[in-house]
Amino acid sequence: MHNYSSTKISVRTRQAVLPDVAQIHAIIQPYADSGTLLPRSVPELCENIRDFVVAEQEDRVVGCGALHLYGMHLAEIRSIAVLPDRKGTGVGRALVEALVEESRRHHVTCLCLFTRTPGFFGHLGFTVARRQDLPDKIYKDCVCCPKLMDCDEIAMVMGEIPANTNGFRDPRIAIPLVQLKP
Repeated sequence: MHNYSSTKISVRTRQAVLPDVAQIHAIIQPYADSGTLLPRSVPELCENIRDFVVAEQEDRVVGCGALHLYGMHLAEIRSIAVLPDRKGTGVGRALVEALVEESRRHHVTCLCLFTRTPGFFGHLGFTVARRQDLPDKIYKDCVCCPKLMDCDEIAMVMGEIPANTNGFRDPRIAIPLVQLKP
């Protein structure tokens, strides 16, 4: 897909394919075990492999990320994970830039993500947002999360927050309004 290089090791991103699933799972799992990322099972990764991009350095998959499309009004960057020994080499940046470009290819007007590292994403053009402005995301993933009412992730967006998403909405579920400060 793209080549990124600097004084660090060159990073190449490309669309993931089914043979990448085992490596993607191995990269994500330690982050899921620590509670940093939502867990992704091998069958789930297989079903959603077309959402994923992988980063390669020296012909080795060293990171992954996914773009979940809700519609032209909203997409979410998710499952950004980099092998610990490759952090700080530009892999995360390359993944996010590839996913931002993919969202533009689909003409998405707002890109969101939920993170515990807002500084990293802020440097890439994302700004802090309110969770309640992203109901599609809330009702897809957050309602199933044990941390729903005590979430420590920061909602961030790039682009125009949708005024009316016509997405997944259930008035019986209260969206937590508390947003932790970065």
